[in-house]
Amino acid sequence: MRKGKEYVIDINDTQFPGFGVGEYEGRKVLIKGAVPGQKVLARITKKRSSKIEGRVVEIVENVDYAVDPKCKHFGMCGGCSHQFLPYEKQLELKEKQVLKLFENADLSGFEYLGIEKSPEIFEYRNKMEFTFGDFEKGGELTLGMHRKGSPFSVVNVEGCQIVDEDFRMILDVVVRYFREKQMPFYRILSHEGYLRNLVIRKAKNTREILINLVTTTQVDFDLSELASILKVLDYKDTLKGIIHTCNDSLSDVVQPDKVEVLYGEEYITEDLLGLKFKIKPFSFFQTNSKGAEKLYSIVKDFLGNSNNKVVFDLYCGTGTIGQIVAGNAKKVIGIELIEEAVEAANENAKLNGLNNCEFIAGDVAKVIKEVREKPDVIILDPPRPGVHPKALDYVIKFNAPEIVYVSCNPKTLVNDLKVLTEKGYTIQKVKIMDMFAHTPHVETVVRLKRKHR
Repeated sequence: MRKGKEYVIDINDTQFPGFGVGEYEGRKVLIKGAVPGQKVLARITKKRSSKIEGRVVEIVENVDYAVDPKCKHFGMCGGCSHQFLPYEKQLELKEKQVLKLFENADLSGFEYLGIEKSPEIFEYRNKMEFTFGDFEKGGELTLGMHRKGSPFSVVNVEGCQIVDEDFRMILDVVVRYFREKQMPFYRILSHEGYLRNLVIRKAKNTREILINLVTTTQVDFDLSELASILKVLDYKDTLKGIIHTCNDSLSDVVQPDKVEVLYGEEYITEDLLGLKFKIKPFSFFQTNSKGAEKLYSIVKDFLGNSNNKVVFDLYCGTGTIGQIVAGNAKKVIGIELIEEAVEAANENAKLNGLNNCEFIAGDVAKVIKEVREKPDVIILDPPRPGVHPKALDYVIKFNAPEIVYVSCNPKTLVNDLKVLTEKGYTIQKVKIMDMFAHTPHVETVVRLKRKHR
């Protein structure tokens, strides 16, 4: 097999995250987005001694249970990968992929509690980060998601189905406005241009909307006209604020060099399980609010009776999990790297009348060394790379009787679980929560118990 060449491959298995597994001339081949039962024409994108990967060019034979995708952009847009499958089949594949990772890591002997569905499978996202660009070089301005398999082409997604009608309306109005003004988008390679991103957040339960336009400072443009247009749109829900973020970073990441409020407030407030959470523009918050309520209910259930217990909430973000369990805890100590998130966490604790929560800003691997309290329970909710090895060492040294691990990446989860089981913990319960319908991603919750103190 050669990189860049195309081959017909039968898909006979599945592998996380969302790969179909086939074979060609005795070599295992991973095809992104393919599923067992398909025959695909695939172009090889990576060829190494340990791994061969490809992407679908054409589906030669499809599975007989395929359905028509609801979104007109499916196939071009790189956002959703499995909208052509019935939702029950998507859950089945995710479940198989996660359990296979546990099996390959030789992790067994636990109670498996199945996979929980997302309460909403369309229009479920409460945040979308759209990118300005063009679909074809030199073509008209687009605003949306990167084209599947192309880092530079952007698909205009005014018909996106994983967000609701307010998102779609705002996107359409903004891109049309800047087309008329003939404003240039930011080009990563030349570091030139003005328009970078449109970030929209909506609190699903309070129905508040926040619009964030991200640009460079290369053009001095008055945004008051656009703000006036956005203020009077016929929203289904309530516009809480419009902000302008200046970002001159060379990398393709949304970061605030300067933030200007064009209208209203620079935050929205969400209700989850009876608690209020103020969400600022750059705070981490689960992108599926209804799913988050289910996810955090699983965590509470895994914690059981946490009365009079000291709970450590590591990688706490805006403190959602810690505050949701605080009602039954003696004390909650949360640690998070992002200062803005910690400020929001402490603010939210006051908002909710919780005086037994303390949230600390800093690198978990460093701050954890300075904490004098001893935990009865540790909640781990790390980013995709998993728990930093140094932080995991300190987690083990704390000798907490119980750990609840919430993971958005089952690959790094099983690596950390192997370390924890080798150091005296047993896996008691595992449950999967689907927060990201039509994508390969999934959350997994694991309860561990110390064999002995």
